[in-house]
Amino acid sequence: MTTAPPTTTATGGTPESGTHRHLGVALFVVALAQLMVILDATIVNVALPSIKEALGFSDTNTQWIITAYTLAFGGLLLLGGRAGDLLGRRRVFLFGVGVFAVGSLLGGFAQSQGWLLGARVIQGTGGAIMAPTALALITVTFPQGAPRNRAMGVYAAMSGIGASIGLILGGVLTDYLNWRWVFFVNVPIAALLLLLAPGSLAESERHPGRFDIPGALLSTIGFASLVYGLTHGATTVDRTTHKATSHWGDPQTIIALLLAVVCLLAFLIVESRSPHALMPFDIFKNGSRSGDYAVSLCLGTAMFGLFYFLTFYVQGVMGFSPLKAGFAFLPFSAFIMVSAGLSSNLVARTGPRVWMLSGLALATVGMWMFTNLKYNSHYAGNLLPAMIVTALGLGAVFVPMTLVALTKVRDDEAGIASGVLNVGQQIGGSIGLALIGTIAWSTVATKTPQKIDQLTQAGHPQDFANKVGGAQGLVAGFDRGFLIAAVIMLIALVITAVFIKTRKEDIGHIDPMAAGAA
Repeated sequence: MTTAPPTTTATGGTPESGTHRHLGVALFVVALAQLMVILDATIVNVALPSIKEALGFSDTNTQWIITAYTLAFGGLLLLGGRAGDLLGRRRVFLFGVGVFAVGSLLGGFAQSQGWLLGARVIQGTGGAIMAPTALALITVTFPQGAPRNRAMGVYAAMSGIGASIGLILGGVLTDYLNWRWVFFVNVPIAALLLLLAPGSLAESERHPGRFDIPGALLSTIGFASLVYGLTHGATTVDRTTHKATSHWGDPQTIIALLLAVVCLLAFLIVESRSPHALMPFDIFKNGSRSGDYAVSLCLGTAMFGLFYFLTFYVQGVMGFSPLKAGFAFLPFSAFIMVSAGLSSNLVARTGPRVWMLSGLALATVGMWMFTNLKYNSHYAGNLLPAMIVTALGLGAVFVPMTLVALTKVRDDEAGIASGVLNVGQQIGGSIGLALIGTIAWSTVATKTPQKIDQLTQAGHPQDFANKVGGAQGLVAGFDRGFLIAAVIMLIALVITAVFIKTRKEDIGHIDPMAAGAA
């Protein structure tokens, strides 16, 4: 999901510089940009085990392949939307596409861990610049009414389609070429966007104002330090001696966590005093909206951790190839789309609260079902039912959650309202990977030697003990991660029950399809 800038159709805004003749090409360009951003999330997930092996990432450091992207994306997302307002959205969009392409090209050529992580940061920066301006360009280019609603519908559909295509394409490229092509594939897409966008998209008017650079830097450094501290604290195990070591007392861990506290407190102070704040505190005055942002944070935290460990479970424990893993996750995307479609069509009749409560309850149950997975579980009997239940729950939440964020806001506040929602998901995802990953991999580190010793003492051959005990240790850690994700989703359910009071009458002026796109 991506953020909308200050002028958005979610609350009935109007184009700033008229319409454009080449609406078909313009829609293709905006949809393709959204596809590229969504594609990158799932296509890399499927390739993670192959990247881990090729570049020698440790268990805990592998999650930085995802986190480096989400931190840059989430930390700079609001700044990217602000840049479009001040400098012109088409101009900023083209710049973002170019940055994303450079990051993708560098990622494909990566020869070391640091090289790849740096490329992922560049990709995330390009995505943060491109994503909010892409959605905003719909309001500049398409006339209000049916053309704009149709454009919003296509844009929203790209989220589901992109996730599905990414899973399959990631498997195909990794299996039949190599993992580098999950990055290279973005380059021709970006080249096509750079070719078509100048002649098909209208430029927006520039608005006076200033960038909140201190706020952007403090928030990004603060969250990056927090994630690094949580990740570095994970327990590791010596492969030879099987001795587990905790790193919570290491100077690097302590310094990173202290830096995070200092930077995030400074960010709050800066934002409370800045006339050009990236995140004006007025947006939190509405109780339902504040609760909604907390739900968004929880959702990102649980989801990113879930998908990350499912990728390693399917390939590392069940033995699926990257291509087979891509197809294995297709029901997840399919049922999310089905559930999101139902909630989008019916939320105006029922109000958002009922969909959020039922969706979060289903997602909590689904994530708990993953904790029952074993090293010898079957796809159809064990994994698929949990995926279906979780997907139905998550799909039911997305549109009503966005509607709550956009309720009772002025047109010029809609961008920041939806923007904070999406930042919450990205930052929550980064923190979730660090928190859940640290606990899960620490469990793997301590349980694996125990499982191997138990099998050896039972008289099994050492090779058998290493293979089965290793799988059992992985599953023990993954199950712990799934349990934490389920608890976080339960917390989101409680927050919804207590704080979300938005009624169906409150969302009558908002187009659910447009909200889904936001």
